[in-house]
Amino acid sequence: MKNLSVANRWNADLIDQNYDQWLTNPDSLEPEWRAFFEGFELAQSTTTGGASGDTSFETGTTDSIVQSRVIGAIYAYRSIGHTQADFNPLKKEVTANPRLTMERLGLAEADLSKSFHTGNYLGGKFMPLKEVLDKLSRTYCGHVGCEYIHIQETSKRRWIQSRIEPTENQPDFSSEQKVRILRKVMEAEMFERFLHTRYVGQKRFSLEGGETAIAALDTIIEACPQYGIDEVIMGMSHRGRLNALANILGKSYEFIFREFSENYIPDTIHGDGDVKYHLGYEKIRSTEAGKDVEIRLAANPSHLEAVDPVVQGKARARQRIRDDMERKRVLPLLVHGDAAFAGQGVVAETLNLSRLKGYTTGGTVHLIINNQIGFTTDPRDARSSRYCTDIAKIIEVPIFHVNGDDPLAVAMVMLLALEYRQTYGDDVVIDMYCYRKHGHNESDEPGFTQPDLYRRISQRECISDILRKRLLEEGSLTTEQAEKLKEEYQNTLNEAFTKVKNGEPEKKKSRSKKQTEEFVGSSAVFQAPYNFKPVTTGVAKTRLTQVAQALTTVPPNFTLNPKIKRQLENKWKNFKAGENIDWSFAEQLSFGTLMLDGTPVRLSGQDSERGTFSQRHCAFYDTESRIRYVPLLNLGEDQARFCVHNSSLSEAAVLGFDFGYSLDYPEMLGLWEAQFGDFANGAQVHIDQFITSSESKWARVSGLVLLLPHGYEGQGPEHSSGRLERWLQACAEDNIQVCNLTTPAQYFHVLRRQMKREFRKPLIIMAPKSLLRSKDCVSSVEDLSKGHFEEILDDPEAPENPERVILCAGKVYYDLLKYRSAHKKDKTAILRIEQLYPVNKKRLKQLADKYASAKTFVWCQEEPQNMGSWSFIFHYLLEATGKIPEYAGRGSAASPAPGSLAVHKIEQEALVEQAFVK
Repeated sequence: MKNLSVANRWNADLIDQNYDQWLTNPDSLEPEWRAFFEGFELAQSTTTGGASGDTSFETGTTDSIVQSRVIGAIYAYRSIGHTQADFNPLKKEVTANPRLTMERLGLAEADLSKSFHTGNYLGGKFMPLKEVLDKLSRTYCGHVGCEYIHIQETSKRRWIQSRIEPTENQPDFSSEQKVRILRKVMEAEMFERFLHTRYVGQKRFSLEGGETAIAALDTIIEACPQYGIDEVIMGMSHRGRLNALANILGKSYEFIFREFSENYIPDTIHGDGDVKYHLGYEKIRSTEAGKDVEIRLAANPSHLEAVDPVVQGKARARQRIRDDMERKRVLPLLVHGDAAFAGQGVVAETLNLSRLKGYTTGGTVHLIINNQIGFTTDPRDARSSRYCTDIAKIIEVPIFHVNGDDPLAVAMVMLLALEYRQTYGDDVVIDMYCYRKHGHNESDEPGFTQPDLYRRISQRECISDILRKRLLEEGSLTTEQAEKLKEEYQNTLNEAFTKVKNGEPEKKKSRSKKQTEEFVGSSAVFQAPYNFKPVTTGVAKTRLTQVAQALTTVPPNFTLNPKIKRQLENKWKNFKAGENIDWSFAEQLSFGTLMLDGTPVRLSGQDSERGTFSQRHCAFYDTESRIRYVPLLNLGEDQARFCVHNSSLSEAAVLGFDFGYSLDYPEMLGLWEAQFGDFANGAQVHIDQFITSSESKWARVSGLVLLLPHGYEGQGPEHSSGRLERWLQACAEDNIQVCNLTTPAQYFHVLRRQMKREFRKPLIIMAPKSLLRSKDCVSSVEDLSKGHFEEILDDPEAPENPERVILCAGKVYYDLLKYRSAHKKDKTAILRIEQLYPVNKKRLKQLADKYASAKTFVWCQEEPQNMGSWSFIFHYLLEATGKIPEYAGRGSAASPAPGSLAVHKIEQEALVEQAFVK
């Protein structure tokens, strides 16, 4: 029902029709109609008055109609009062919403002195209409605009009303609390001005105009112990980050100033480091009440909202570590910019994770520093919605728009958000309207494109002066107190600056040093360098048998799908025979043996529970009751936990989440699986900015495993390639491991190796598709019980003194084997490079020397020549063999694979033949 007005367009037939519907099924009507009839019924049933004496209403009388309009007015303020709220400090006057005028509400001046029942407003009482409207205006049209009517659950709406309506949405802090809020605003302002005058022109992404954000963060952290919160996981972009590091996390002013010095050379221990406003930090902060709160600020790149799911994953991991299954003790706290919140798709993806079983963190508090501009772009060019926060309505959470020039109102809303989160386990969004005093950075001139906006900004009084005057007028602060606050903080900054100024220029420290003073409080992790030392990953047959039995057994009276039942019978039969262990069984045997070793396992991705190719079946479902049974949760009493989660149809947010999880819970084997390898394209920002570079930039290490189904089976360009070439192009400084494996045993050992070494590196596996059920791609139980992972596999049937040596990786190996056998190419050896990076150059040279008499070395791949491994592996082969290797594979192409199965077969046969014949 669009623009319902009970004021001036009465349609008797429509009212009667909707009234009959309301009597039988009220939920089928829109909220406006339900509110209207609730008021009408109330008017009919009420016979006694309130403050102005007894008032009787008869059905159809003028007063009964006005009563219903009063109820409609209450609903209107609750619903759209925010549209004329005074939360934008840059607006001199608030534009009135015509739908909230007396005329549109159907009310007359003569009604103002009459008393009406308030329905569910303020507990239901009779009040003069003027008082009702004044209270509604103060509550919904002041410095806080509230959006919550979109929330479907009545209890949540009533809860919000119970908190904001009795207080008329006005702050109620003690004098001490008000002074603390003022102090935090003053500190934020003085810090920014200090940097601006001492380090002229240097980038710092100033918070000036939005300094209230520091008071907001301080307020919520101070309140955490009161609500049982021990830990806060923070994520924020660069705007105001240095200020938060200094005034929220307590990073040394001296070190921050040192970072601005021209002589400062950071000690990154290894890698390249990052700019100062991207670094992470950790701090245990003691509150005024004497309680400790652990704060972890995640490192993040300039892809502003990419850190959102990473923070969620970190929070979930910390909840796991703290055994916080109610998700009440660890709070995710995200600080956003307005343009990024509206514009970045990962925001919606992350919001969508908020209530999913495998990804929920019990609610996130979102603080948006809404400076009403994105670089140089106005809101009218940056979004199609009224507010930057409208995207959050997809998960039906409260949204509060609040005036950043009123720090008390902002602090009040922060506390309300925290209480709501702890009560309902939902997200809450605080949209703090403020402004950006300078350009996007301090060397940018914003007046070029926004002259009028920046003319108004230049005339703004600083926030601390506004609040200081208010507190002086009401007697919460004296002039002497205000000056003392300012003097104390200024002295702190001056002392730190003097120490840095008088100190010797920093010299670059040795990268081999374990830790230096500048890393105290940082989130850096120091680990042993990468090495190829073999790790024993074989498992005794008795332990393998224990896991295999659990994997192939279901509870009594459990009705298993007949196809799965046959699969389990065959797997157990093969295991007892000691042979034909396929890919998925080897995978689950690796999971199970790790769990019995005490290592928990988490598998996450689209359809990961069953597996995209119906190969995994981590969970069984009773065909009659759909009761779920997970064999890996039934290995034995001392096993570690196993989690498998089908994710939302998201790559960016889910991969970011699982990456964040891996950072804070390195003891767990975490795996993210793409439905098809090329789907990782959707998460490219997280791949480039986090997975491949986080150790180099931030000394943040991850052991996350990525499973990317890859292989050319004629399924078209989007279902063939995991874009191996892109991963290899990003390889440097031993940052990641990239594998394209050929046997289940190798897969088994590489997963176990991932958790048995003294260092952690992301592991990218080009996972098979057709090989999942190939009778050739199998291993023996002995292969699992002995040995270890091998980066390069020699030819087990190599001829003596071969004339030709073919090197390859992955599935094409089996095509080459078949061709060699069918065409009796007994002068050719086939080697497999199982780990493409880091390349085990020593082992490669050993094999090259073994086959030094060969005339020709060939690299064979399925991918086009400009893709796959060729460009990457060429110089390694040249160095090891001393010969220029030949290429056998598809020609260069714009698309990863043809769309025709027939064309695919022709190309595949040709490239295999090319590997054997010049």
